[in-house]
Amino acid sequence: MPESIELPKLHRVFQTALGWTERHLHEFVIGGVRYSDLDPESAEELDHVDERDIVLVKALGLEARCFDYVYDLGDNWHHIVLVEEWLLRPDVAPSLVHCSDGANSCPPEDVGGTDGYTEFLEVIADPDHEEHDRYLTCVGGHFDPKRFDLDATNLALSKIRA
Repeated sequence: MPESIELPKLHRVFQTALGWTERHLHEFVIGGVRYSDLDPESAEELDHVDERDIVLVKALGLEARCFDYVYDLGDNWHHIVLVEEWLLRPDVAPSLVHCSDGANSCPPEDVGGTDGYTEFLEVIADPDHEEHDRYLTCVGGHFDPKRFDLDATNLALSKIRA
């Protein structure tokens, strides 16, 4: 993705790549500053800075390589994001968002964080478990934790103009 991407758009990129639906609060933690879309009910309590108009490369700086992205502050899906390389080249399409690799399915939303996801996987793997059918119904009838479709991910990402 371009280095000029703004944080709200980066949030959308992460949501799209992970297959989530932007239903929950999120935050970026960059250089000790917590950015979010400022939910009026929690902004002061969470000590967030408005993420609108914040450009990633300016917030992070060219020398830094790492920041945090947290989604669903209840389930606390904490991602440590590593910038492998800044491509500061004018010949690269400025709107390109692309996934180069991936593995496994993303946990379903509202599964209860890492502990809930572990339980979810155990339940769907056991057809005799009393909650087996209900859990599968919640995810559309089938869930393959090992599945990752790079082409489908990139098709979804291609609809985002950074």
